[in-house]
Amino acid sequence: MNARTGDRIVIEGNREGEVRRVGVITAVGHPDGRPPYHVRWLEDGHTSVIFPGPEARIEPAGGVQAATGR
Repeated sequence: MNARTGDRIVIEGNREGEVRRVGVITAVGHPDGRPPYHVRWLEDGHTSVIFPGPEARIEPAGGVQAATGR
């Protein structure tokens, strides 16, 4: 999975009761776009550093069609 600053990350809940989370990537851990990602979550503005799992996908900034594992 690769991302750039400004891309959105979407994490789908994969268990009953889990909700979908959407955030904006504010920094990436490696020059080639690999995790970890610093994310500002849109729901509450909270920020965290994540290593996304298989339930996550990247949506490029600018509204381009969603990409998985660019």
